Amino acid sequence: MSSNTNSPLRTVEWKDNKVRMIDQTKLPNEFVYVEYTDFNQVADAIRNLVVRGAPAIGVSGAFGLALASLQSDAESKDDLLVYLDGAHKILLETRPTAVNLKWGLDQIVKIAQQGENVEQIRSLVIEEAKRLAEEDVKINKAMGKYGSELFASNDTVMTHCNAGALATVGYGTALGVIRATKESGKNIKVIATETRPIQQGSRLTAFELKHDGIDVSLIPDTAVGYTMANNLVNKIVVGADRILRTGHVFNKIGTYQVATMAKQHNIPFYVAAPLSTFDLKSNPDEVVIEQRKASEVTGIGDKKTAPDDINVINPAFDMTPPELISGIITEKGIAKAPFDDSIKKLFEANL
Repeated sequence: MSSNTNSPLRTVEWKDNKVRMIDQTKLPNEFVYVEYTDFNQVADAIRNLVVRGAPAIGVSGAFGLALASLQSDAESKDDLLVYLDGAHKILLETRPTAVNLKWGLDQIVKIAQQGENVEQIRSLVIEEAKRLAEEDVKINKAMGKYGSELFASNDTVMTHCNAGALATVGYGTALGVIRATKESGKNIKVIATETRPIQQGSRLTAFELKHDGIDVSLIPDTAVGYTMANNLVNKIVVGADRILRTGHVFNKIGTYQVATMAKQHNIPFYVAAPLSTFDLKSNPDEVVIEQRKASEVTGIGDKKTAPDDINVINPAFDMTPPELISGIITEKGIAKAPFDDSIKKLFEANL
């Protein structure tokens, strides 16, 4: 199903008891929506990057459980909760690093337990999933407002991967900050890294910034140092898939390199993410880094770019330590070092 690309991007939504999402594997060549009626289809979509980005997969997981509640032929509350628990496990296993997925699934299970019967549970689950989707856009706009204060007119901002409308339900985290900066009347330019091996920067970030009329230039990942050394960028903002209470940030592979080069060149490096992306319990060495298939590195589409049977190391994420981070932008304000204290205060303000 094709779509009008001039309207605001809506990555995932609930429509007529179906989950509707943009197929991001087809971008930028095709702009199409896909619809799912089975939570297993949603699990496959998350696993295969039809939908990606921590906030977007959190809401997609919630919608997946809403589908599961409709799929189940359970006649009692207990049987339905057991079915939902099984669906929760299948959906959670799709992407182990992004904390928003577990957050979205847990929110749905929590609300389901409040229902008194099957029909009430179904109604509560669907409404809660829809609420989470609407809340995501509001949170991103609040984050954008706080973040825009860090950027000045005529700034050139680098971003890595895609933390835009396509990584959320709408508006975006890092790109939401860029959008809010432009909406505040400031002139701003963006440099987007291509973000190998899946090329979320070239396929998705460049696509949606061009879609919104924002000045964007694309660079190969290998040109990050050159761009900074030649004063072509003066600030950086990225998203995150998981942030620890210590300020350690897990984001798309290559983020650590960008942050390290930024430190070398005295360029402020900011992270934008909602409080639902924070993991206040884990230590850095406890976070599981997703390892993806070799074919993402050994070929582009159907074209082979490496010899057969070559060993491949293909982590989806890396960890950026807090000493490289200038600030973490959230919907409740901006956390700065020492992050243990400032992150704690943000959560206290959110109570």
